[in-house]
Amino acid sequence: MARRQVGSTRRVGDGGSFPFAGALHSKSRSSPLLSICLVLVGACLLIGYAYSGPGIFKSIKEVSKVTGDYSCTAEVQRAIPVLKKAYGDGMRKVLHVGPDTCSVVSSLLKEEETEAWGVEPYDIEDADSHCKSFVSKGLVRVADIKFPLPYRAKSFSLVIVSDALDYLSPKYLNKTVPELARVASDGVVLFAGLPGQQRAKVAELSKFGRPAKMRSASWWNRFFVQTNLEENEAPSKKFDQAVSKGLYKPACQVFHLKPLH
Repeated sequence: MARRQVGSTRRVGDGGSFPFAGALHSKSRSSPLLSICLVLVGACLLIGYAYSGPGIFKSIKEVSKVTGDYSCTAEVQRAIPVLKKAYGDGMRKVLHVGPDTCSVVSSLLKEEETEAWGVEPYDIEDADSHCKSFVSKGLVRVADIKFPLPYRAKSFSLVIVSDALDYLSPKYLNKTVPELARVASDGVVLFAGLPGQQRAKVAELSKFGRPAKMRSASWWNRFFVQTNLEENEAPSKKFDQAVSKGLYKPACQVFHLKPLH
């Protein structure tokens, strides 16, 4: 579409459609302090907005809460005290499966009478030296969870999985979730994203392989029935009681499953 030709080009301040532009231009020449003040005021407003809203100065966790890009792996670390109340001795040998498993393993190892291991489903090329030391010690393994886990049945008292299952299609979930239940002796705790939460930005798709699929509680319950997995009622009730007392407020869906033997 051809643009309509403008009859003449006018400088700001020569009249035309901006009647106050000339006054501002002349004032800026006669009073340079005005320009400086305007710049300072604008800078203050930008800084104020950044701290009051989801700006660039907010922490990762705060930004996640605002945009919905929430990590259930971070949620696991908040839930450890409540999980200990719910599972008791079941927290003696714990396997965590999911992204950033090194941080969860590190938190679990700080608990008394708790041994911990982790499975990282994705590469850890950008991991810090602390995480890589866990790998060299055999505490953390990098493994594709779409295939059988490299552990014997009942190798761990409790298996906790977070974030990883949201990136798997039902084709692989049918194999992976029962496999998690196979290596547990006391139960499996599954942390899954809530519908509406956002995961895997475009830049991360090369790592996760596909966008996350946030499934509803009813979807998961149907899936558990189809795969012959049952709710672990006793620890589930204890966990819910702790939640009702305000000891912990879940930001992800939490499911408690019996081991599969």
